[in-house]
Amino acid sequence: MTLTVDAAKAQAKALRSALAAQGTQVSHSQALELVARQQGARDWNTLAARLGQRNAPPELALGSRVRGTYLGQAFAGEIVGISGPEGARQVDIKLDAPVDTVTFDSFSNWRHRIRGTVDAQGVSPRKTSNGQPQLVMRVE
Repeated sequence: MTLTVDAAKAQAKALRSALAAQGTQVSHSQALELVARQQGARDWNTLAARLGQRNAPPELALGSRVRGTYLGQAFAGEIVGISGPEGARQVDIKLDAPVDTVTFDSFSNWRHRIRGTVDAQGVSPRKTSNGQPQLVMRVE
């Protein structure tokens, strides 16, 4: 069974209860730190980040090549950051070529990186003013 963040939190809660039954009081955060060390992590934040990556769907992971549209503009790039639960993944994408996110002729806003939240299908729940998803992506 793969350890999840929720399972690690449950372990910390059980550890805290077991220690309390033996007369040793620890805070919830101390119990989280102990579980993190048991799992070989430096601290809880490190373990939580590691578990978040490990539990990501295999097709959507650090280093994945993706294509799609951002604010209506086509892009290609690489995922350089990923976090959050399946169905609400926050992704940070380094673009192969900058994308102009402004559709007006009078000025531009070139992006080299984009960040957004996507569901399991790679579609952002946030919409543009015309009702289209802000970010739509697929793994190459």
